[in-house]
Amino acid sequence: MSQSFSVLLITAPPPMVQSEPNTAAVKVDGREALLRSVELFLNRDPIKQIQLCFLPDYAEEGKRKFGGHLGFSGVKVISAGPKWTDQCAAALEKLSPDATHVIIHDAARPAVAYDDLDALLDSSAKAQAICLSASVRAALFETDESGAPLALHPASQYQQMLLPMCFSRARFEKLAKEKQEPHASEFTLLKSSGLNVRVAGGHDAGLIKAMLNLLPKPKMKAPSSPFEEAQW
Repeated sequence: MSQSFSVLLITAPPPMVQSEPNTAAVKVDGREALLRSVELFLNRDPIKQIQLCFLPDYAEEGKRKFGGHLGFSGVKVISAGPKWTDQCAAALEKLSPDATHVIIHDAARPAVAYDDLDALLDSSAKAQAICLSASVRAALFETDESGAPLALHPASQYQQMLLPMCFSRARFEKLAKEKQEPHASEFTLLKSSGLNVRVAGGHDAGLIKAMLNLLPKPKMKAPSSPFEEAQW
């Protein structure tokens, strides 16, 4: 059976991330990060459903600001929180019955390479849980709560956890019902571009713009006939 994907864009802090609320609404080069993140998944044949989940205290403002644009794009808006697992539970209630897999993406991460998304879709049948990752380029200090160093670890032992990640439907249903974060050992890691960085606040807008400019552009499908070319 061919894969059919539902996408959930979360605005709650993603796994293992401490974040200010609603950073996905930060404008990057004049347009909000969440709109740019949504557009990553539009016009992809295997993706049949897209849901965007706002935190409850931002739901009304978010619907007012973005509801028209999202509705025009076929994106369903829901609300839940404060945790990302709460948003998964809300998405499960409206999950398309045809979805075989669920992609979870952080709406504050608009700088994702199209090739990395293609690889994620292509790899979906090979594991119950797949997550994009990128190499760590420097050694890491392990610290205590006060910031005092406890140990120094080589970069070769670590990978950055990036998003999106993809779950089989069965694994997503378990995650949403139990609201328990997956264990690291469940994931198959898919090495991807380190340009995939997260908006942590307004001060990151320039950085994200630069990352977007550095990403390879999606390959355009060649016209199959002169008539098709003339329409463009």
